[in-house]
Amino acid sequence: MDLKPGTRLISGVCGTEVVVVRPPSTEVDLRCGGHSMVAKGGAAAADAPLDAKHGDGTQLGKRYADEATGLEVLCTKAGEGSLSLGDEPLPLKDAKPLPSSD
Repeated sequence: MDLKPGTRLISGVCGTEVVVVRPPSTEVDLRCGGHSMVAKGGAAAADAPLDAKHGDGTQLGKRYADEATGLEVLCTKAGEGSLSLGDEPLPLKDAKPLPSSD
């Protein structure tokens, strides 16, 4: 799938929705709940079960990023499935510390 900034993706196994903030430098297999995500408005896998290994959930308004590929997505709708690139979990992006105002 060609991921561009602004691409909206949905999960076929839960209510998770994300938007691509920064596209990856290479082709990736972005999954949620153990199954590939699809473009919003596309055909999702019908009645696919949530993989228990990928059931930690997503958090609304949080960014998930992979440093190796450069992919960054923003969760616009939380769900039961967790995000992954293939079988590797996609971690939450750490917040940048604000400078002190001494």
